[in-house]
Amino acid sequence: MTFKLSEEVSGFFKILPEDWQEALLPFLETYKKTIKCYVFIDGNQIIAGGLVFSTCPPDMLYAVEEANSWFQKGYLYLGFIYVLEEKRGQNLGSLWLNELKKIHPKQNYWLTIEDLNLDAFYVKNGFQPIKSLYNNGVEEKLYVFEASS
Repeated sequence: MTFKLSEEVSGFFKILPEDWQEALLPFLETYKKTIKCYVFIDGNQIIAGGLVFSTCPPDMLYAVEEANSWFQKGYLYLGFIYVLEEKRGQNLGSLWLNELKKIHPKQNYWLTIEDLNLDAFYVKNGFQPIKSLYNNGVEEKLYVFEASS
């Protein structure tokens, strides 16, 4: 299994759930220069991955001022982190985060989650909940990871 920066984002998009693709694909051209896609490849298949944004991603436009405040502090946004269903339970999400932290050891990150059941996963991986945001009445939690200096 290999972890790498993928220049071809469309390969990663193909493994995402359809509603995630619909949320992101219309914005791809706009965001191409401000996202990096990191994936795990097993054989020739992408089995997990995620995106690192340096500008406000399309799913955060409802809170663009909040997003921009984190970018101004030097944080990057992690989004669309996904592991194929048949590969879940193998610690790939944690491995993905750890590989990213190894490649960029001084980088701080932020992210939001809608599925509040993921709280323990992100806390286990060094993220701290900061606040709740509300998108059309739906609570999302904002988390930050601060690299050790």
